[in-house]
Amino acid sequence: MNLLVRSAAVALIAAGAATAQTSADYKGYTLGPDDTVQVIVYGQSEFNVTTRVKADGTIVMPLIGIVQAAGQTNITLAKQITDRLVSGGYLKEPLVNIEVGAYVSRSVNIAGNVGAPGIVPLDRPYHALEALLKAGWVRGDGANYVYLRRQGQPERRLEVEQLVRGDANNDPLLMPGDTLFVPPAETFFIYGQINAPGMKAILPGMTIRQAIALSGGVSPSGKADKVGLVRGTGKEIDADPSMKVQNGDVIIIKERLF
Repeated sequence: MNLLVRSAAVALIAAGAATAQTSADYKGYTLGPDDTVQVIVYGQSEFNVTTRVKADGTIVMPLIGIVQAAGQTNITLAKQITDRLVSGGYLKEPLVNIEVGAYVSRSVNIAGNVGAPGIVPLDRPYHALEALLKAGWVRGDGANYVYLRRQGQPERRLEVEQLVRGDANNDPLLMPGDTLFVPPAETFFIYGQINAPGMKAILPGMTIRQAIALSGGVSPSGKADKVGLVRGTGKEIDADPSMKVQNGDVIIIKERLF
């Protein structure tokens, strides 16, 4: 748990740096169908509306009628409505503000072993790291890698360690429709003369010696250098404690001979 807390803290710092890097180029959220907007014309309440962007990308305003909203930001939509109010002779110098109420058209999906899987709206630029943080980060039973699935492109594997280290080359900017999937952690089984037998998650680079330590160490009747290993469909072999643990390994800590 402490490792996860430290990783998340590092991730938060890296996320802040990534946000600062992309904010200079960000021009605002681009509206699309099913987004909700609130149009406020200060001092002219008869023009104020809260409405949903239709499937054809339009909204309807009092007097000026149909306005194209899809593809606009709140700033460009406000200017468009301002120009329409002036050119139509309704107001001379209107002060128009647009607030986005619901971000629906541009979102990513976060699935798998995260704290709060679901849909994350792209109300601003999000890198993979930031989206995972918004979804409650990788759970303790999650893998140490994430799959990024983007339509029309091969599935991409992102290493969690590289994300939390702030590796910008491996922390892509997300696009609408992307899916981040955190699979279950790779696991091993350990039993015999061990204090905490059972199924455990494999940590990066884990050796059998480290797996024994993670499992509470050997019991008084066991011996740390007397270890059996069953890998895949193979037979049990005598294992060196320095061997790397692989997914599905079964480790048997044998009894000490007196």
